[in-house]
This record gives sequence, C-alpha cells and structure tokens, in this order.
Amino acid sequence: MAKKLFIGNLSWNTTDDSLKSFFAQAGNVVSANVITDRQTGRSRGFGFVEMSSDEEADKAKELNGQSLDGREISVNEARPRE
Repeated sequence: MAKKLFIGNLSWNTTDDSLKSFFAQAGNVVSANVITDRQTGRSRGFGFVEMSSDEEADKAKELNGQSLDGREISVNEARPRE
C-alpha cells in the first residue's frame, strides 16, 4: 500500500524530477509532485511524494531537515484535506 508524504519548505527551483530523485534514496517513489500556483506556474513551496511501502515512507521521513536545493525541507505524513 503506497503512502503519501507532505513535503514542505521546498525551494522555488525544486521540480517533480528533482523531488523524485531526492526521495529515491529512501526507496521506490511512486509519484512526486511539486504544487504550483495556477496563475503563475511558480512553485508554492510544497509538494507530495508517494512511497510504495510504509517502510520506505518511514525511511523517507528521516530526510526531514535535510537540504534539498538549498532549503531545509520538512517531511510529514500527508493528511486528507479537511
């Protein structure tokens, strides 16, 4: 069962591809999406990464506070929108 993670404090330069390759060190990445503003197309500074298993998601959570594109990212379990 795939597990979705919320990734915060992303650099404006982070792309879906760089996000995916960064999290690949923790295991198999099902999907990686940087959320962009509809009007400007610029990154909104956060995204989601889906790992293929709970174990890999737990490993990915250990990347919390690591530097990606010059910013310290925050990694949390994604919660459904209220």
